[in-house]
Amino acid sequence: MSQKVAVLGTGKIGEALLSGMIRAGWAPADLLVTARRSERAEELRARHGVTPVTNPEAAKTADTLILTVKPQDMGTLLGELAPHIPADRLVISGAAGIPTSFFEERLAAGTPVVRVMTNTPALVDEAMSVISAGTHATAAHLAHAEEIFGAVGKTLRVPESQQDACTALSGSGPAYFFYLVEAMTDAGILLGLPRDKAHELIVQSAIGAAVMLRDSGEHPVKLRENVTSPAGTTINAIRELENHGVRAALIAALEAARDRSRELASGNN
Repeated sequence: MSQKVAVLGTGKIGEALLSGMIRAGWAPADLLVTARRSERAEELRARHGVTPVTNPEAAKTADTLILTVKPQDMGTLLGELAPHIPADRLVISGAAGIPTSFFEERLAAGTPVVRVMTNTPALVDEAMSVISAGTHATAAHLAHAEEIFGAVGKTLRVPESQQDACTALSGSGPAYFFYLVEAMTDAGILLGLPRDKAHELIVQSAIGAAVMLRDSGEHPVKLRENVTSPAGTTINAIRELENHGVRAALIAALEAARDRSRELASGNN
């Protein structure tokens, strides 16, 4: 792994990616970072042995550029980078909602761009990263992006037209589960349990359910039915969820997240 990779705008996800790449065998000497604050850049050097550089230096020297700044800052960053990026550099965008065409219009003709939506479980090497090719990205470019993001979890290739839906499902997805755990913890307290015990019960139940979904091969309906006895506790709880429109609310929430991703793509920040 002798190619140089630069992570630009290295926040928590960018740092998690660097850490995962190092554990996967990348040499810290081949990893460059940029950060808005010099103290942050030095912190990354001390913690991981990577090399802090400026954005133009990264553009000139790295073989692959991973752009992890906020969507609203991407235009400014590209304006700074464009004069320095040769057309053979691979540019990987991790910004929600911004299409590859946004980059292709601002960079040298023929620049390969790959769009990736990952999520915060990258911090524990359990990310779901969704990868799409721009106009000039080849299968080799996609494979390289998979190699990088595979260091912190699973990857999945999709057409770029599906990226907004994937952002709604998995990019924002962890927040929905945290929200559900928060609500269930409050319910446990209402039912008379101490907060720490309610939390432990719910978290382990969530982990066990996720592993069953991943490993059993069963449809979630089947797994739910296995828990749902006639006239039992579970069916009564599910009836209340249906009465309160939880399924419809989830669908509406995901549609709202998808629509916001589209707004970001149109420049409506």
